[in-house]
Amino acid sequence: MTGLASERSGRLAGWFEGGVHVCPVRVYYEDTDAGGIVYYANYLRFAERGRTEFLRALELGQQQLRDENGLMFAVRRVEVDYELPARLDDLLDVRTRIVHLGGARLEMGQEILRGETRLVSMMVQVVSLDSETTRARRLSGFIRDILMPYSQS
Repeated sequence: MTGLASERSGRLAGWFEGGVHVCPVRVYYEDTDAGGIVYYANYLRFAERGRTEFLRALELGQQQLRDENGLMFAVRRVEVDYELPARLDDLLDVRTRIVHLGGARLEMGQEILRGETRLVSMMVQVVSLDSETTRARRLSGFIRDILMPYSQS
């Protein structure tokens, strides 16, 4: 492989472009309806992968956070704008950024693109929870320190 294809194949978990994390996602048959168009709910799954890989790239894996820090994240709110459809075999980029970093909440902006064309945009509010009580919990200082350089707030 040469060019962009080989560059991407080595970084399937994604990469950062400035403060934005880019996670490639291929559209498979299971993601589509009978017409070969991505079923609307699957964009939420693609976005979840993007947020997970964003954290993993910062060495804040979900299981690690739970096991070592008693912390987990849960989606509280999502606003989605579906602009254009993705189709079977498309290679998409899920672009994730932190719009606002609060005490126990993160506002994350996400876009799903095919090349330079935006297909879906969303704002996702994520809350930090204590993994035992499932009550909201402030982010610890070291996690805030890791996330702050990627925050636009």
